[in-house]
Amino acid sequence: MSIRFGLLYLGTLTLLATIAPLATLTQAQDAADKAAQQRAANRNLEAQESSSHDTRVDISPPKDDAKNHPASREAVEGLDGSDAPDTTGVQEFHPWNPMKALKSLEVGDFYFKRKNYRAALERYKEALTYKEGDAAASYKIALCQEKLGDRAEARKYYEQYLKILPEGPLAKDAHSSLARLENAH
Repeated sequence: MSIRFGLLYLGTLTLLATIAPLATLTQAQDAADKAAQQRAANRNLEAQESSSHDTRVDISPPKDDAKNHPASREAVEGLDGSDAPDTTGVQEFHPWNPMKALKSLEVGDFYFKRKNYRAALERYKEALTYKEGDAAASYKIALCQEKLGDRAEARKYYEQYLKILPEGPLAKDAHSSLARLENAH
């Protein structure tokens, strides 16, 4: 009986020696999972909160602004939506956005290839609102104006192209188009 008991005792110890590290490993994995879940929960809370609540931008004028710029009130008169006349000559502002300008040029080219010159003209003009002084848009506007029969506008935009890029890749074409417009009179 003692040999059987000894073998049983030895088997139990071997089993415990095998199970104990597995239990420790399982506990460590559970702790790591809980920590990962807590980090994910914290990120979700941060994503739901707005940073704009914490930071308020001060847009009030500087301390001595009225003294240093006495005519500034008249310069912005009427821009605040009041009934006072706008005497500044300030018109609508468009942000400088070369990507929107490029997209407008692409869409304009699409219309131009299909001989829809009015639609192309509008898209090329839109490109100039987002990237003022764009040589390619100016040249393409001139082409559309010429196709639509408005020689004065075509001349204006060919000249504008030449002001921007006097030695540009289309300068020779612009000069020949100007000469052709002059001879057409």
